[in-house]
Amino acid sequence: MAWQKQPKNCLRFLLLSPCIKFAFKTFNMIVKSAEFHISNSRADRCPDTEMPEFAFIGRSNVGKSSLINMLTARKSLAKTSATPGKTLLINHFLINNEWYLVDLPGYGYAKRGKREMEKLSQIIQHYVLERQQLTCLFVLIDSRHEPQRIDMEFIEWLGENGVPFGIIFTKADKPKRGELNNNVKRFMTRMSEQWEELPPHFITSSQSGMGRDEVLGYVEAVMNSLKAPAEPVVQL
Repeated sequence: MAWQKQPKNCLRFLLLSPCIKFAFKTFNMIVKSAEFHISNSRADRCPDTEMPEFAFIGRSNVGKSSLINMLTARKSLAKTSATPGKTLLINHFLINNEWYLVDLPGYGYAKRGKREMEKLSQIIQHYVLERQQLTCLFVLIDSRHEPQRIDMEFIEWLGENGVPFGIIFTKADKPKRGELNNNVKRFMTRMSEQWEELPPHFITSSQSGMGRDEVLGYVEAVMNSLKAPAEPVVQL
């Protein structure tokens, strides 16, 4: 997919300040309710609310649906499929009546035709670049593999457009511990070649629940930062 560049939105990017990256460890979110709200193919048809949205995206077959079900402690909230690339719409799930978890279409599924790939690219770009409620985009990376070009290009595009994001490594129960650590280290090292400051990253397993508290804690920390009153401006 060809990702189009847009001017940076500094205000959105600053939502992920360094203090939030470390404060999330002190937060513990309890998911009391999680329900499907709406599906559509256009950002301007998404829910007309001011609730913050935390979106999830990744290559097809990265384990996105299983991760969403693990985070919400709902076995079938997001539909899983044996066939990769089934998510073709923007799916909104309302969490605790406070924020939306957004399931975005996956990218990079080779069996899709060119026209369908372009359509999905437009859906993703329109939501990521135009949706003002987008607070953080979690990019899912399969921890079993070394850094993939398509993931690195997508992350670079996010940076060029000032989109706040974090990295979630999935399927951490699959590789051996040494291989897992090496793959995560390789990925973050590759990112450090282009980034002065690295985004927060999480290591998860939908099977064991690893990383659930950390991801939800981060969401809670960001939510609290949005609720905090702005510091008064001192007139000199």
